Amino acid sequence: MVQTNEVVNDSLSSNGLIHHTNGSLEERLDELRRLMGKAEGDPLRIVGVGAGAWGSVFTAMLQDSYGYLRDKVLIRIWRRPGRSVDRATAEHLFEVINSREDVLRRLIRRCAYLKYVEARLGDRTLHADEILKDGFCLNMIDTPLCPLKVVTNLQEAVWDADIVINGLPSTETKEVFEEISRYWKERITVPVIISLAKGVEAELEAVPRIITPTQMINRATGVPIENILYLGGPNIASEIYNKEYANARICGAEKWRKPLAKFLRRPHFTVWDNGDLVTHEVMGGLKNVYAIGAGMVAALTNESATSKSVYFAHCTSEMVVMHGMGRSWQKGD
Repeated sequence: MVQTNEVVNDSLSSNGLIHHTNGSLEERLDELRRLMGKAEGDPLRIVGVGAGAWGSVFTAMLQDSYGYLRDKVLIRIWRRPGRSVDRATAEHLFEVINSREDVLRRLIRRCAYLKYVEARLGDRTLHADEILKDGFCLNMIDTPLCPLKVVTNLQEAVWDADIVINGLPSTETKEVFEEISRYWKERITVPVIISLAKGVEAELEAVPRIITPTQMINRATGVPIENILYLGGPNIASEIYNKEYANARICGAEKWRKPLAKFLRRPHFTVWDNGDLVTHEVMGGLKNVYAIGAGMVAALTNESATSKSVYFAHCTSEMVVMHGMGRSWQKGD
């Protein structure tokens, strides 16, 4: 992806879609900086926590768009250190590099190409955090990203972050944010957290219920739920980075969701906003379950239109129930 300081004009209806001229990227950044109370010379610090496919792509999109404004924003990503790249993956990565002239030239300019040659020959072991600095996500080798600032020390990554992007799976969110909370005990300002995590976890204490990633973050850190948002949609990370059209919703308190939707919006990536946080989080996980079920129904019924209709009707009914439950949870019932 190539950064462009573009101006985008969008129209919008009253259901939470785009509703004003977006302006230039720098203007959007300045607007968000003002909202967060950033002084001149104090960069907005954005940190991605977790370097899976979607977390890496999301951080790379921000770096592509705003990374050139170094005096106004600092974008980093945290991932655990130590994971090695196996020989087969290193060989495939070398093929990907040599198939992309732009990537090849970039690595040569950065004096980083030789280590991939050595890894291809088996003379060196690469590590996931090492290749991520050059723009290669271990979960998505075929889609090179822009170079990223990678931090492997969690405390260093998050202690002064203004915006934290949760790119962890729901199964790891609670553990990592409990650790993060220890580094935020002395904080004066409250960060904004955008969770990309899909799915829910089960909670059995008192009354059995499900708990969403934003609720896990709220409990683990004490950050008010008004400062925690969810962003998701029916998207594939590699397609978004390759600028195939996609859309998503950012859900949460109005104070943050509307300016962040504007900040994240791109010509190929439409970001809507909505106040129903829990329902969208739950549906983010359920849509994958529904997709698997639809494939099974199609295969088992020989593409029967009636069977598909019945299945879709049941899915829709469940969505309506989950929407009602989501409203109840958000009220604390």
